[in-house]
Amino acid sequence: MSSVEAIDLSSLKRVTQSVTRPGTPRRHHHLAYSTHDTRATIEFYTRVMGMSLVGAVIDDRIPSTKDAYTYLHTFFRMEDGACLAFFESPGVPQMPPAEHPAHRVFNHLALEVPTRDDVDRWYDWLTTNGLEVLRADHGAIYSIYFFDPVNHIRLELTATINPAWNDRAEEAHKAVENWFGVQTRAEAEGRDVAAALREFAQMRRNPMKS
Repeated sequence: MSSVEAIDLSSLKRVTQSVTRPGTPRRHHHLAYSTHDTRATIEFYTRVMGMSLVGAVIDDRIPSTKDAYTYLHTFFRMEDGACLAFFESPGVPQMPPAEHPAHRVFNHLALEVPTRDDVDRWYDWLTTNGLEVLRADHGAIYSIYFFDPVNHIRLELTATINPAWNDRAEEAHKAVENWFGVQTRAEAEGRDVAAALREFAQMRRNPMKS
């Protein structure tokens, strides 16, 4: 690998050879984030996003790691029962901004709504509430993007246009293979890997220019 050290997967391989994988995770159960302001988080996710506050845990120790952090852990339920959750812990500093602006774009949480019209209605509602909202028609899905104004999480509301959007395994494996191929050739030739991949992506987006 060019910019980071290769990850040693040998121990994982030994485990998978001796133990059978139990299956595939069924669905998103809950996603948990840090917050510095539970009051404002409750206001945003209940009033603006329409989720119910359905759980709250108070403790002075993390059950898994036993770290001595006092916290309030709140849960907000979506229509399918999955939740978004937040930890507020006194004395823990606020999450720092992303080190690179791309991280603020790439790292996001996509939430599904039924139809394209629902996405547009959400656009109207969110802009009425003072949020900056961006539209994007991806073809297979139709989306809007905005930030949770309290915790600075980039959120996406999306409607499925093509039901096969997440059933393209053959195409996905081919795309990954092509990406790695361009990366490997650029490294072998001593070329700028980022520039080579950018050129490759541009040719895929505009095939007539290739």
